[in-house]
Amino acid sequence: PKILLLKKKADALKVKFNDYAKNIAITKASMATDASSAFFSMTQAEYAAGSFKQKVAEGTLTARVRVGAGVDNVAGVKLPVFSKYETGAVADNQSLGLVGGGKKIVAVREKFTILLDMLIKLASLQTSFVTLDEALKVTNRRVNALENVTIPKIDGVLDYIARELDELEREDFTRLKLVQGKKEEEQKKERAKLAELIAEGKVKETNEADITADFDAADDADVVF
Repeated sequence: PKILLLKKKADALKVKFNDYAKNIAITKASMATDASSAFFSMTQAEYAAGSFKQKVAEGTLTARVRVGAGVDNVAGVKLPVFSKYETGAVADNQSLGLVGGGKKIVAVREKFTILLDMLIKLASLQTSFVTLDEALKVTNRRVNALENVTIPKIDGVLDYIARELDELEREDFTRLKLVQGKKEEEQKKERAKLAELIAEGKVKETNEADITADFDAADDADVVF
């Protein structure tokens, strides 16, 4: 039945929903540490190499990393999944840190790369979480509508049809009884009329059981072949 399939779908969505909620909580807790570490490394790099934000802003700013979108299917619900991929572009700020603080700038790049990965993961989780939440609400509404509205209405119609069929069967039985009663009454009248005619001598009484008693085989001539 459709309601069983919807219940199974709702259960599968609920399990996935809880998994996403746990992963979001873990990712956010980890992100706090990663963000703190990334910005602290930025402060260390600026202390060692001086302010290099202006030099980075004056570059071509060609993206070396982009975010792609995919789809994950969970019980018929399409969930967006974000992933990072390299564009192959070469960074034009390789000269940063030549005077000093090069290692610190490399550390900043690595820390913020980790933070970017966490941000993409969190964005994917939260978007899928919201989509799952809406799908779960719609599925639960459909299950409730089937259980509380559609199925009771169908049961009511089936009960009505069963009662009507029983009523028709009773009417047919009553009709047959009436017909049979009329036939028996007519037969009684016919027998009474026949008895009256026999009593008046207008009709001879016959016995169907002795119908061959009036015939004698000896009276018939032989048949020669």
